[in-house]
Amino acid sequence: MRSLFIDCNDQLAPVWRQVVRPDDPKIDVNMTPFARDDLPRVIGPYEIVLDDHSYMPTELVAQCKKLKHIVFLGTGAASYMNIDELKARGVSVHIIKGYGDVAVAEHTIALMFAAARDIARMDREVRGGSWTPQEGMQLNGKTLGVIGLGGIGAEVARIGVGLGMRVAACNRTPRQMPGVAMVDIDTLLAGADVVSMNLVLNDSTRGFLSKERIAHMKPGAILINTARGALVDEQSLIDALKTGHIRHAGLDVFHAEPLKADHALAKLPNVTLTSHAAFRTLEASMTLLRRAIDIVRKING
Repeated sequence: MRSLFIDCNDQLAPVWRQVVRPDDPKIDVNMTPFARDDLPRVIGPYEIVLDDHSYMPTELVAQCKKLKHIVFLGTGAASYMNIDELKARGVSVHIIKGYGDVAVAEHTIALMFAAARDIARMDREVRGGSWTPQEGMQLNGKTLGVIGLGGIGAEVARIGVGLGMRVAACNRTPRQMPGVAMVDIDTLLAGADVVSMNLVLNDSTRGFLSKERIAHMKPGAILINTARGALVDEQSLIDALKTGHIRHAGLDVFHAEPLKADHALAKLPNVTLTSHAAFRTLEASMTLLRRAIDIVRKING
């Protein structure tokens, strides 16, 4: 089957060259940006597409008559395409799990520290000629609430324990971890000084952190989301940040990406933003691309 890496970029290209082996199946690489409506033209004669983070609207994929497989570079394919609709049209979506658990967990902790100490705000102020030290939150001894105890959440919890935080977690299936108390979601939200979102996005988790649950959070808590933007009711988050009910949010993911400069979240001083980069380390990218190639090999038999 003909294969295309549809949206390689300058960051991933050198990593791709490192992981490709001489005996790998041939995969063409496109590095030219394209408009949304050009998707059928770009995919053209290909049966397999590797997709970094390009949207795959069902109505456009339907015009790609030969396409049979989409290998999404990550776990969040549901944010970029309707998997069930594509399946009904004979297009299988493959995701890649576990390649960046450590990378995402470390980014989560980095955002936690940045939010607790207002690092991004002070950086902006110092660069702008203003010297205004901000009072931070000391994390040692505080409670870290981890929502979702999969590979990433478990690593976040492990680091939190190592930092001297009290760690509470809720998970669909109870798990045992040293130093981690398993609690229900209401108990977690009411007691956590820092809440970390680490759920997979699906129909049952979309909007999980609702207006009601945000209201139930401990006043002055910090929210960190490196999972998926759609897990959180965005307007309720904005409202809670404006009132100070949520002290600070550290966000790597958003409902619509890239986040526009005039978005309300980009204008709030108590928000630290990163560009969906939690998984972007050389180590994680090498593992991700290697596994994607291996999926193409398996498809080809």
